[in-house]
Amino acid sequence: MTSSQPEPAIEVEPAAGPTPVVAVVGRPNVGKSTLVNRIIGRRQAVVEDVPGVTRDRVAYDALWGGREFTVVDTGGWEPDAVGRAAAIAAQAESAMQTADVVILVVDAIVGATDTDQAAARVLQRGGKPVLLVANKVDSAHQEPEAATLWSLGLGHPYPISALHGRGSGDLLDAIVARFPKEPAEPAPEGGPRRVALVGRPNVGKSSLLNKLAKDERAVVDSVAGTTVDPVDSLVELGGEVWRFVDTAGLRKRVGQASGTEYYASLRTAAAIEAAEVAVILLDASEPISEQDQRIIGMVIEAGRALVLAFNKWDLVDEDRRLRLDRELERELRRVPWALRVNVSALTGRAVAKLAPALHAALQGWQQRVSTGRLNQWLAALTAATPHPVRGGRAPRILFATQAGSCPPRFVLFTTGQLDAGYVRFVERKLREEFGFRGSPVAVSVRPRKKRGRSSRG
Repeated sequence: MTSSQPEPAIEVEPAAGPTPVVAVVGRPNVGKSTLVNRIIGRRQAVVEDVPGVTRDRVAYDALWGGREFTVVDTGGWEPDAVGRAAAIAAQAESAMQTADVVILVVDAIVGATDTDQAAARVLQRGGKPVLLVANKVDSAHQEPEAATLWSLGLGHPYPISALHGRGSGDLLDAIVARFPKEPAEPAPEGGPRRVALVGRPNVGKSSLLNKLAKDERAVVDSVAGTTVDPVDSLVELGGEVWRFVDTAGLRKRVGQASGTEYYASLRTAAAIEAAEVAVILLDASEPISEQDQRIIGMVIEAGRALVLAFNKWDLVDEDRRLRLDRELERELRRVPWALRVNVSALTGRAVAKLAPALHAALQGWQQRVSTGRLNQWLAALTAATPHPVRGGRAPRILFATQAGSCPPRFVLFTTGQLDAGYVRFVERKLREEFGFRGSPVAVSVRPRKKRGRSSRG
């Protein structure tokens, strides 16, 4: 059978337990993230024609031939890397060790380099099923280039074009054929609560994730912007498992970003949307910035529960604490309801307090108030503090209901439009009476339609 012919179709029952894991590894800029996007069928891994865009190991869900599996994209692997490159290589090696199938991606046009040969030797010793992918084979005329990769000792090279999709079906059939055949245990119902870890660059998000996970899940470097893709990690905290997503540090508004930063910003926004609660990490040793405020606004607009974690508390002296207290009063006036935790990702100080804060924020986010209790309270409130008179009369609140939760949403049915200040007053009193700690609350007004002419012409 020639390399262009597909392998026999694989009939596979849908997985009922642990999902097989496929690690995509290789030296920098051979097209690993492009191949991951091809496998998962959507542009999700950040791709740019610059080596080293992917730094952490990032997992994505995939499906082929009725079989679900997880694809792990990794940073460029180099055997003698130092500094941040060494940390990226360590992430790739960790992915190799935990995967069920490993894909080594090689640039067929460049051919086998010393780095490719070193990677092949490591994989030969690993004992895992390995598929050798000869990428950037855009036509049949280039297939002889792929044949030279037999020299790596990993068997048949699969000639593909990750960019154009050529040969990807044969590769996917081969991947699925090498999945473990043993029966799997049923997966538990429900799932861990989803937490987005967000903040501007270099505030310590990846360090905090590693501290919580008790493992080097994400690459940490003093250079701002090390994380580009959102990184999912299951973390045991407070006796239960949470799904944390470490996101790219946001420097600019999405509309002002470009290149890798633009796509990373979109993925961070998507991670917030997909989460139930966001932990916004702020650098306690530095003043609260405009970008911190913008990120808080993103979470509020998305309607997600919110915990503010002030990191690097080990660097905060008494003078800084006094200044920070004044900053909180001035800069965070719009989120007095946000739960705050002072932590140190470096020392582990108070990171255990995140679990109770997350629970409290989620409880406020999901909270409901019965219509009877709400209106009884509201009648007493408006009797004690009626709306100011406008134009000779004051609009009245006739009835209120909680229209939804996650986040809590209230509708006030009134005789006329209410002043914005009075709506904020009602919201503040709602919080004082019912709580909703750690969650935004939306209060909308629906004035009664005036009787008169029919609106139809």
